[in-house]
Amino acid sequence: MNYLATNLEKYLPMAIEQLLNDSDLLKEIAGGNKAAFATLFKQYHQKVFAFGKKLTRCEELSKELVQEIFFKLWLKREIFLTIDNFDAYLSQVVRNHCFNILRRIAQQERYKQELICSTKNYENSTLQDLYYKDVRSLLNHSLVKLSPNQRRAYVLCHQEGLTYKEAAEKMNISPHTLHEYIKLALRKIRFQLNPHHN
Repeated sequence: MNYLATNLEKYLPMAIEQLLNDSDLLKEIAGGNKAAFATLFKQYHQKVFAFGKKLTRCEELSKELVQEIFFKLWLKREIFLTIDNFDAYLSQVVRNHCFNILRRIAQQERYKQELICSTKNYENSTLQDLYYKDVRSLLNHSLVKLSPNQRRAYVLCHQEGLTYKEAAEKMNISPHTLHEYIKLALRKIRFQLNPHHN
């Protein structure tokens, strides 16, 4: 705000300050009169700042708002010839610009949250993968310690998904014997996976 105000101050001759109404001032600005624009800035920059601060609740954003709005007004100064009520026009411009800023901030916050969530999901996924690999390694280590019949019964039922009856037929044993092999295998595996074991 200070940069714009400082540069516009040098264009403020007394004759322009004496213009009686906004309509004459706007015509001068539309014609490219920098001194008239400096007068407009002097008359309205506090209002723009206060309104922006009320909507954004942020002094820094409000300062940026003043700069951006008056810069846009200067670039689109030809439109001043069609404005009947500059005060209402300026209020609408400030309101729209504030909402655009707030929308942009909300969108940035949403992207930030999505990034945080995706990072957490990736970290969780990585941790789950590591945990799975550790458990899988411990299970394989435990399977090696089983008897051949216990290991085959466990693999057929718990890794290949066969029913006890199907596994028993495949091993040429009774379902009761298979059940005993599985029971012993699970007991040994639980013992091996127990963190207090060793």
